[in-house]
Amino acid sequence: MTVKRQILKSASAIALVTVISRICGYLRDQRVALLLGTSPAADSFVLALRIPNLIRRMTGEGSLGASFIPVFTDYLRDKPREQAWAFTRRAFWDLAVLLGVIALLGVVFSRQVINIYTVFAADRSHWELAVYLNRIIFPAVFFIGLAALAAAILHSFRIFMLPAATPIFLNLVFILFSFAIVYRPVMQLAPPAYRTPAVALAIGFLLGAVVQLGMQIPALVHQGMRFRFGLSVSDPGVREVGRLLGPAFFGMSVHQINQYVDTIFSASSRMPSGSVASLYVADRIMQLVLGTYAIAMSTALLPTMSHQVAEGKMDEMKHTFGFSVRIVSFIAIPAAVGLILLRQPIVQVLFQHGAFVAESTALTARALFYYSLGLPAFAVIKLITPMYYSAHDTMTPARIGAWSLALNLALNLIFLFFFFRYFLNGSPALASTIAAYFNFVALFLIFRRRYGALGSRGLIAAISKITVCAVAMAISCYTALKMSGFAASQHFLNQVGLLAAMIFGSTAIYFGVAKLLRCEELSELLSLLRRAERAPLPAAGAEF
Repeated sequence: MTVKRQILKSASAIALVTVISRICGYLRDQRVALLLGTSPAADSFVLALRIPNLIRRMTGEGSLGASFIPVFTDYLRDKPREQAWAFTRRAFWDLAVLLGVIALLGVVFSRQVINIYTVFAADRSHWELAVYLNRIIFPAVFFIGLAALAAAILHSFRIFMLPAATPIFLNLVFILFSFAIVYRPVMQLAPPAYRTPAVALAIGFLLGAVVQLGMQIPALVHQGMRFRFGLSVSDPGVREVGRLLGPAFFGMSVHQINQYVDTIFSASSRMPSGSVASLYVADRIMQLVLGTYAIAMSTALLPTMSHQVAEGKMDEMKHTFGFSVRIVSFIAIPAAVGLILLRQPIVQVLFQHGAFVAESTALTARALFYYSLGLPAFAVIKLITPMYYSAHDTMTPARIGAWSLALNLALNLIFLFFFFRYFLNGSPALASTIAAYFNFVALFLIFRRRYGALGSRGLIAAISKITVCAVAMAISCYTALKMSGFAASQHFLNQVGLLAAMIFGSTAIYFGVAKLLRCEELSELLSLLRRAERAPLPAAGAEF
């Protein structure tokens, strides 16, 4: 199988599991919205969830793997297998001790953690519940970080399905704790001032993180991992991972760190109540798209690129990158158009239930508009950073990420104090979007200057065709929205039917125009599907 088909097959397998995970994630968020809406309790819960969720997404979406996989790949290729596993054991226990200390500090200094978010808040007593919830949730950092390392080990053996499936079970545990039969007795364990469903949701998140790690342990043992305790910060492999980890953790996760900054500004006293929750829900909707194929492609790319660099095949690595950008752009650009035009119906159908009212929908749709403008940039950043990491360069993405973070911070300040009446609660999302485009363009130009052409003409030609297809889709989508009468519809099932019809109709237009223009990306995806239909079922336990 060619490298292209290997990547597409792996990415498609990951994407399939990720779709299920994102659906479960939507159900999780829908339960939170139904129970808490955009109330002060919802804002407190989102604040308490931010740092553990930030670490979960930073590690789970590649930063830990970006530092570990290239080093482990070198060990597997050049050294005896037992030596490779000895390095892995030391890395595991070193990370466990580090995460244990971080988790303990997060619990002890919970008030200070929440104060970081509320620097622009006039009355911090409003956030006492957030302090309490943070003490419950923060220990999840320990299990989330180790689960990410376990996933990186399995990815090195091209085992993608199991690590991709673990968030499903985290979400299922969380959803279980959102039902009255569980949350009512659980929240009674809290002091009277804090008896809210948010307490049970926090406990559910912590237990889900434990499950996420536990699911991967048997697969690690099967591959040869043994968990004999042993610490060694002097091990050469551990030191190399440590050298790469800090910059990788920062560079791969600039979007998540920018969201952390956005949360601080959305908690400002100038923002309308519920801004923190609305920003969170808008990002979760965008992640339904971003997390499906962009992250799946990024996960499949890093081991492939690491092997290509190790074998001195830089031209093949650059070709792999260009191919991946075309495929992801073929999905991300029309998805951004759809989210922009259908943002209000999408938020209304997915979340406007229970405590999540029409005002909550308006707040969230505004934030979603500005996030959606940046969807293509958020997606391709997931592809260009693995290209640097496969060459053991984690510092350049970190430096550009620092400039991107500074730009996001400056824009947030400008929007909050000078243009607030124009952008309202959407200003943090707009700042992140502009920073994301700066991040990608800078990384692209620097890599091109260092290593030569990246096939820019081919990328521009492909994206031009994709843009034409997206414009045709936008026209059909806008027309359908105006003619459908969605705004006047009051029945939920009618709204679901109208939204589904608009999505499927617009998508059909997009693929139809892509076929007329002979977009290569469409034929490559269809070719993979035809091969999948003809291929025999994999044997039990087969790796992807």
